[in-house]
Amino acid sequence: MTNLPPISRRVGVAGVAVTVLSVALGGAFLQGAFGGAPAASPSGSAVAALPSPTAGDSIPPGSISPASPSPTPAPTPILVAAPLDGVLVSPAAARLHIIAVMIDDHSAARPQSGFSDASVVWQAPAEGGIPRYMLMFQERTPKLVGPVRSARYYYVAWASEWRAAYVHSGGSPQALQALRDKGQGQFVYNADEYRWGSSFWRVTNRFPPHNLYTDGKHLRALAAKVKATAPPAKAAWLFSPDAPLEQRPVGGRLQVSYLANTIIYRYDRATNTYRRFVAGGVRQVDPSTKKQVAPKNVVIMRMVFGSLNDGHPEKKRLEAKIVGTGTAWIATNGRTIKGTWRKPSITAPTRFYDAAGHAVHLTVGQTFVQVMMTTDVVKIQDGKVPAASSPTPTPTPTPTAWVSRGPIAI
Repeated sequence: MTNLPPISRRVGVAGVAVTVLSVALGGAFLQGAFGGAPAASPSGSAVAALPSPTAGDSIPPGSISPASPSPTPAPTPILVAAPLDGVLVSPAAARLHIIAVMIDDHSAARPQSGFSDASVVWQAPAEGGIPRYMLMFQERTPKLVGPVRSARYYYVAWASEWRAAYVHSGGSPQALQALRDKGQGQFVYNADEYRWGSSFWRVTNRFPPHNLYTDGKHLRALAAKVKATAPPAKAAWLFSPDAPLEQRPVGGRLQVSYLANTIIYRYDRATNTYRRFVAGGVRQVDPSTKKQVAPKNVVIMRMVFGSLNDGHPEKKRLEAKIVGTGTAWIATNGRTIKGTWRKPSITAPTRFYDAAGHAVHLTVGQTFVQVMMTTDVVKIQDGKVPAASSPTPTPTPTPTAWVSRGPIAI
């Protein structure tokens, strides 16, 4: 019988460390890799014993690759619904304090910037019926916002629903008095350009007062300066996902007319948005994003307005009956229902209800609130859902014969 070299030397030649293992199992032995055929396992299947290196075995570098550790899976990001619009955002974004900015709507102020990044936009009559906007920001940072204009008391009341940082440039005597009395967080946090001028600038391609601007970075810093840093209240409105495409109508139009601006919304089925037009038909495009303004929801509120007796009748300022209830139309997913709005107190949220008194569900995304005098013109025309079409049958595949040059139909 030929003498074999020691195992350690044989392993070194082969480049693999192997040890002959004999393991007792139920009186039987499982033969090692060098001992012939493997023995049967208790279940009757063949089991091969894997060799293991022992002390003294020679293992050339690189001959055995150790198993790579399993990578740690990246944690799934946690998202929560933003209070103003229901959009899923990070918890940090959902805790950002809400900022409300007064925006000019004089013809010389158009097109205005910041609309694409606002979560909620309010529009209501101001001087003698000429409207004004209030843009409410939270999770998005606008590149440019303006032109910024002066405060009105009823806008302060709507901003107070969130104790927002209320950004403006001056205001009516009524509004300024409210801000002096309740502008340290009781209603809002007063962020007047007259005091915080370093957060604003005037552009040179427009004439005053329609040329005052700011941006998201300065607004967030300004909110911190006026101590508007606490997380916002819980959501006041209910939100649901977009309706399926087959349930959305084709067409549809809303129109509201102020003294100096007629707003038209045209429903777009594909995007489930209401494309916005101003001045009776001009596409409203936000210069900061180059996109047409197109909210997911439009709410039209009827409200009683009257002349404000503030000692300046020449200004033709207005006051509104903001606390109470009134008629509202709520448009979402291409459909419009008639209901009511309710606001029980200055700081209580304005909520919307259907004809049966149930809180309505808005679609996740931006909402425009159009506040109208009871005498203002409102026109609503919903589209129609296309008739359900029969499903297209799956075509029977054409048989093919394969030849050397490829398939040909037979």
